[in-house]
Amino acid sequence: MIKAFAPLGFALLCSTAVAHAAEVPPPASLAQDGTLTYGVAATFAPFEYKDGTKLVGLDIELGELLAAKMGLVTEPLNMEFQGLIPALQGKRIDIINSAMYMNEERAEQVDFVPYLTVGNEVVVRAGNPTGVTGREDVCGSRIAVTLGGIQESYARADAARCAEEGRDEVTVITLPTAQDSALSVRSGRADVFYNSTPGTAKLMAELPGVFERVGESFEANTRVGIAVRKGETDTATAIQAALDALVADGSYAALLDRYMLPDSAALLLK
Repeated sequence: MIKAFAPLGFALLCSTAVAHAAEVPPPASLAQDGTLTYGVAATFAPFEYKDGTKLVGLDIELGELLAAKMGLVTEPLNMEFQGLIPALQGKRIDIINSAMYMNEERAEQVDFVPYLTVGNEVVVRAGNPTGVTGREDVCGSRIAVTLGGIQESYARADAARCAEEGRDEVTVITLPTAQDSALSVRSGRADVFYNSTPGTAKLMAELPGVFERVGESFEANTRVGIAVRKGETDTATAIQAALDALVADGSYAALLDRYMLPDSAALLLK
């Protein structure tokens, strides 16, 4: 079981039995009085996953923090990801709080309140034995990537760039999974691997002291949002106000730091 993400005070934070004094007016219409009912697909660590039977992760903590600002308790409903939007449209839930990547297709069905930006990272073995400083400095490196993943296209683009500049050749090593890429770097078969921002955060929490992230996040323009029903401005306004309050009191920054997300992920601090 993955336990590294859960802070010591998480059990206290996640109590849903006691309502809090409202700092932000809650939505006028809720699926359950006094409760923020949200949909989650708990299969995407570090955002939402299960530790035994318990829901844990960044979004689970975020849901508690948002609800507290609105004087509410929470009721997370875990379901398959494809069922989240239908559940929202059917008013079974008030919001979708499940690290939902924002895209045009989804924006036609729901409205979003964005709260994160995610991208990709350059990951090396702890101590950075080859001295790579970031993506611009990978010429001459062996780059491990997931076969067919978006990171493979980035690595091949870098290989082409290095060749065009007459610099040392990049070797792209394609492997079945991100875990295999991580192992190849750990064993010294590869020098670096390209991984998603959330995947990197999860890896570094699971294996502290084994890997490190170098340079800036790249292609870090995918926004993540809390989804509300299309046109339901009352709920969107309440969620945005609660997020703003979490930014103001430092809870937002502390949450991202606790889950080892880089500064580039902190959309609300930009």
